[in-house]
Amino acid sequence: MGRLDLIYSSELPHRARSVYIYLADRANKDGECWPAIPTIAKELKLSQTTVRRALNDLRKAGWLQTEQRYRKNGAKSSLLYSIKRD
Repeated sequence: MGRLDLIYSSELPHRARSVYIYLADRANKDGECWPAIPTIAKELKLSQTTVRRALNDLRKAGWLQTEQRYRKNGAKSSLLYSIKRD
């Protein structure tokens, strides 16, 4: 079984599969990456709303964890995405 076979055979919507594959392609060896939602949307040619829905789909299904990151001054920074790699 290939490393993406589980995501392909899942019941997730197409938008979630696309975003997962995008994140997996950009993740480091620990399965972490931090692209901005507008960047994901632009590169996948999806709306930002669709990307947000896909991220929510992935979190609910247990394929993704997100963590809000903050700058030293307390302002929000990018989200840290941790993907499941089974």
